[in-house]
Amino acid sequence: MDTYEEKTVTGETLYEGKVITLRVEEVELPDGKRTARELIRHPGAVAILAITSEGKLVFVEQYRKALERSLIEIPAGKIDAGEAPEVTAIRELEEETGYGAREFIFIQSFATSPGFADEVIHLYLARDLYPIDNPAAGDEDEFINIMEVSLAEAEEMMTNGSIFDAKTAFAVFYAKNLLNT
Repeated sequence: MDTYEEKTVTGETLYEGKVITLRVEEVELPDGKRTARELIRHPGAVAILAITSEGKLVFVEQYRKALERSLIEIPAGKIDAGEAPEVTAIRELEEETGYGAREFIFIQSFATSPGFADEVIHLYLARDLYPIDNPAAGDEDEFINIMEVSLAEAEEMMTNGSIFDAKTAFAVFYAKNLLNT
């Protein structure tokens, strides 16, 4: 039992969409007081650090409405119901980049915004990439530009704010350790 566990007293689903569910839950705090928590429920996602045989990192650039700007990110996507994360990683790499990989290695999982969301991203390393002749189509509402950049270019993109996304920054730091060893 967690020392600071908050026990749910009541809860209500306010919205259920194709990606998230919004709930408000009344919780009892460790001191016995009660408060409300606004929570986003998410099925989880994967992200893929794809590295070409030339040592280039594969990124995608796409517009993110929540931030009202385009972001440069590693390929990533939501886990479909009943789908294992490693299957999602293989699917998302193909859909977003047109690549397959002969080697997929699980790196680690992490929470994205634990103060209000339960989303967990499972990060994979994809190596020994190969182009897929007829890749699976991505989401019809997704418009993506594929980029291949060196580690030095990726680090500069982090410095100048072109990489603004936490999962991508995490992956660049991981790649730096991996490629410099």
